[in-house]
Amino acid sequence: MSTIAAELAKLSPSARIDLYVIDLTPLNGPLIRLHAGLNKLMQPVVWQGEQYVGFPIQAEGFDVRADGTQPRPTITASNLYGSLNAAVREYNKLIGARLIRKRTRARFLDAVNFAGGVNADADPTAALADDVWVFDRIGNRDKFRISWELANPLDQPGRVVPARQCRNTVCTWEYRSADCGYAGLPVAKADDTPTSNPTEDRCSLLVSGCKLRFGADALLPIGIFPGVGLLREV
Repeated sequence: MSTIAAELAKLSPSARIDLYVIDLTPLNGPLIRLHAGLNKLMQPVVWQGEQYVGFPIQAEGFDVRADGTQPRPTITASNLYGSLNAAVREYNKLIGARLIRKRTRARFLDAVNFAGGVNADADPTAALADDVWVFDRIGNRDKFRISWELANPLDQPGRVVPARQCRNTVCTWEYRSADCGYAGLPVAKADDTPTSNPTEDRCSLLVSGCKLRFGADALLPIGIFPGVGLLREV
């Protein structure tokens, strides 16, 4: 069982941490990292080495619906003193930008979030898979708050599924990318032999390489399609 799964299985897991990355790169803009609070030191939360600024922000409506229709989450952020107006004006009201929701638990946050910079449970891999959405439509907007409706990236006009090559054995993710999700210590070379040298750390892009990094019994974030090639004409 993975670390995050074991934590979620507890009767009293540590506090849930939701972190938001507003990815403006599709609009030739920057990445904006936000969290609706501060750490115990009253400083911005740091996760996987990245700082998330404390900012009044709320997102809801991510639950999968039983009828199979795609959810349309909403995100609402403070606009006090026009704090978001500049980004809204410069980047097309954020329409077309991505929202990446990262989820972990407080006990796994980077050590810098704790007194003395010590946290024996710090684990950058202890997280649920990133949740990725697209800013689809701007909602209410006034001097106090501003909201958007989000859409599934696949729920866009003109999108074709799948939008990438399908392989049944070789992972298509770039190692240590946001899709891959691994951000831990060096593990193995490209042939799956062990190494602690960062310059030699390469993923084999096979299931075996993924298991070495996430655990043999973990839910692997590997970018393969096991069913491809299993269907044959008769």
